[in-house]
Amino acid sequence: MAEAPVPGSGDAAIQAAAERAEHTRHRNLPQFDDLPVPADTANLREGPELNDALLALLPLVGVWRGEGEVVYPTIDGPFKFGQQLTFAHDGRPFLAYESRTWLLDDDGNVIRPAAREVGWWRPQSDDTIELLLAHNTGIVEIFYGKPRNQTSWELSTDLVGRTASAKEVNAATRLYGLVNSGDLAWVEERAMVGQPMQPHTSAYLRRVVG
Repeated sequence: MAEAPVPGSGDAAIQAAAERAEHTRHRNLPQFDDLPVPADTANLREGPELNDALLALLPLVGVWRGEGEVVYPTIDGPFKFGQQLTFAHDGRPFLAYESRTWLLDDDGNVIRPAAREVGWWRPQSDDTIELLLAHNTGIVEIFYGKPRNQTSWELSTDLVGRTASAKEVNAATRLYGLVNSGDLAWVEERAMVGQPMQPHTSAYLRRVVG
């Protein structure tokens, strides 16, 4: 009879990851079977091999869902929201990223769709991460950052652009990290609409694909 892994050991972490994956390992993004180029995959067990340049971002690959909170001095809040994050790849050295959110009432019921953003995570040879984001609200941002360790990543804006109809946004920082043996949490601070940099959004997500 095999011995149980010691809590906190590498074997325990591997076993815990395998147990979590029992419900997600067989799921992936919906695919077209007639696409003439490799399709995106959010499941490392399927599709093209992960490019070596993405190894520092490997833990992010998947689809994540959960809930978060929005706060800021210029809004009536805080507000709760649901979120789905997708990190996928097609074998090339970048991750395709998408965030969809929806507002929730105090009982967790969906009120309406909320913010959306899409973009690209582009790791570089010096461990720098370039993150390009476009928001449905008319904002585009370029973040630069680096891994803090093997399971957390911190980024700050280098450039913020906006359309004439978008609200004023001046800067932002984001921190993503795996917590509690494999869930994904993230926090964001923003300086906007005349306010200094301060907490704005945060969320706690669980893997549903990969």
